Amino acid sequence: MSEQSRIPLNNARPVEAGSSLFERASGAFGLDALKPVAPPRDLPRAPVQDAPKPPAPPRTPIAQEQTVPDRPTPSPTQPQHGRVGFSGSSVRLDRDRMRENGMIDPDGPVTALLEEFRIVKRDLLGDARKSESGLARRILVCSPHPGEGKTYCSINLAISMAAERDIEVLLVDADFANPSVPRVLGFDAGRGFMDALADPSIAPESLVVSTDIRGLFILPAGRSTTNDAEYIASARTGELLDRLTQGAPNRVLIFDTPPALAASPAAELAKHVGQALLVARADMTGQSSLEDACQLLSACPEIKLLLNATQFSPSGRTFGAYEGYGS
Repeated sequence: MSEQSRIPLNNARPVEAGSSLFERASGAFGLDALKPVAPPRDLPRAPVQDAPKPPAPPRTPIAQEQTVPDRPTPSPTQPQHGRVGFSGSSVRLDRDRMRENGMIDPDGPVTALLEEFRIVKRDLLGDARKSESGLARRILVCSPHPGEGKTYCSINLAISMAAERDIEVLLVDADFANPSVPRVLGFDAGRGFMDALADPSIAPESLVVSTDIRGLFILPAGRSTTNDAEYIASARTGELLDRLTQGAPNRVLIFDTPPALAASPAAELAKHVGQALLVARADMTGQSSLEDACQLLSACPEIKLLLNATQFSPSGRTFGAYEGYGS
């Protein structure tokens, strides 16, 4: 056989020992010519631009310390609502007239009459102090018919309560057709309860009369009108009574009203009070009249019965004279 020899190829370049298979093939077959032409080195280079930076997150403004003006601190002794004081005129009650009409003499000795009304007021004040709403500090004094002693009892009850050291008593004459409180106590009355009801611009406290009995104030009935029941039934009544007790938790209102079976204002006022004292005269008030009066006053949550003009005592106890207290 003839000896084989390598056939030289055009453009072939020697292959170095240790070259890879691809390098030897490229050198043997001249594959370098098929490579893409390298770009010239002297071409102008485009300026390199920095990549855009992401926008910085918005900075949270630092809160600046602000000086807050000091708020006035309410005094612990100051009530939430201002106390309404009475600003009417002053009168001196006629003691002789009061004694003639059988009233308690605030300057006189302790009598059986005073002791009896002390018992009555203790029961009423006890319920008033236990009440959370304040309505029990409004007491309506009424009777089924005229002449049964409701004005007599309302005035004596007011005088007795005014003797308490920590109580103010406002006696309201709500008998518009027959206002008898000023007549019994001996003073001339001017404007009063009805005037404030009819005219909202009138402050009721400006019509309250202060007396020379410590702690006793009186609101006269005021002008006479045939529409007294309609005025009492209006929303103005509640506003007026709230005004008279505003900021004064030690103030008691006593209403001398018309007889329940003779006029309707008593039934309307019963909606604004917490206690009612129904006066019955021992020698004239019948059971049916009491039942009818109780029905008319049923808007009041607490109705108490006061027996007037009697010497009878279920327990056999009577009030008599005691040395140092008078007779």
